[in-house]
Amino acid sequence: MAERMSLRQLDYFVTAAEVGTMTAAAQLLYVSQSAVSAGIGELEHQLGVQLLVRAKAKGLTLTPAGRLFLPEARALLARSEELRLGMREAGRGLAGRLTIGCFSTLAPFLLPCVLEEFRTVCPDVTLDFVEGSLDELQDLLREGTCELALLYGADIQAGIDFDALYSVVPHVLLPQGHALAGAEAVRLTELAEHDMIMLDVPPSLRYFTEVLAAAGVSPRIRYSTESFETVRSLVARGAGYSLLIQRPALAVSYEGLGLQVRRIADDVAPLPVGLARLSGTRPTRRAAAFAAFCRERVAGAAAATRRASPATGATVPLPRQRRGHRAAAGTGTVS
Repeated sequence: MAERMSLRQLDYFVTAAEVGTMTAAAQLLYVSQSAVSAGIGELEHQLGVQLLVRAKAKGLTLTPAGRLFLPEARALLARSEELRLGMREAGRGLAGRLTIGCFSTLAPFLLPCVLEEFRTVCPDVTLDFVEGSLDELQDLLREGTCELALLYGADIQAGIDFDALYSVVPHVLLPQGHALAGAEAVRLTELAEHDMIMLDVPPSLRYFTEVLAAAGVSPRIRYSTESFETVRSLVARGAGYSLLIQRPALAVSYEGLGLQVRRIADDVAPLPVGLARLSGTRPTRRAAAFAAFCRERVAGAAAATRRASPATGATVPLPRQRRGHRAAAGTGTVS
């Protein structure tokens, strides 16, 4: 009978791949270096492929087979932990750690309220997060670093499932005293002769360029930056206008200079915001509870915000919930 992979072998492999040396993996796992090396060797023998290349000067490097196997090994370990916690917590609700991803410019607007409010739904789950661009987050989903990611529904790659929660439209950001600041809404053609400050966090550049191109405008990009707040500061200084989606509650830059926010008069295709996950994977109970929470609370708050302020969909403040009250999204717990 063929030997079966053990969870210990998988743990040795994943830890060694993450930290880069057998010695560091052994220290983290509180075992000997020889035990880690032997366990990974046995795993490679059972699989019939080499997973790691060992080099004294460079440490460990994943082989092509190792890169394919690593997310699968992480998923198996996560599933085993889910099973263990599920049995231990039977009748007591959800528990454990859940890591989510969030698009970098969405994070300041969504994460604080999500982290706080989800805790009221699942107080025994530890919710952690990573931030990144669209491409980075989808890579993290494939690697198993995070199980779900809050991001825009643009440039979604093959093998990633996307569940839209709500949609947003961009607005025009102008400095105080700008020639176009006197109107309630700005037509995109009116921006053609003005310099633009471009937010360049994929897919922002492509999306905003396409929005302008649909109106026949080729943007005169004066500055391009990956920083949301640098865009706002440059606009406040009069360096140009910008198109943004997220809208802070206060229309001032870090320097305290005023900004003007104007609705776009043209019909602009909305951009969905939602949850992404790796296709074909079975979500943990924690991830399923978080997804239900987002569908109920985040999507609901966005709809309420649009009804209250239909001009520009910006922040999505979740309504505060009394401690101890359990929403329908989670029949269990989180911390």
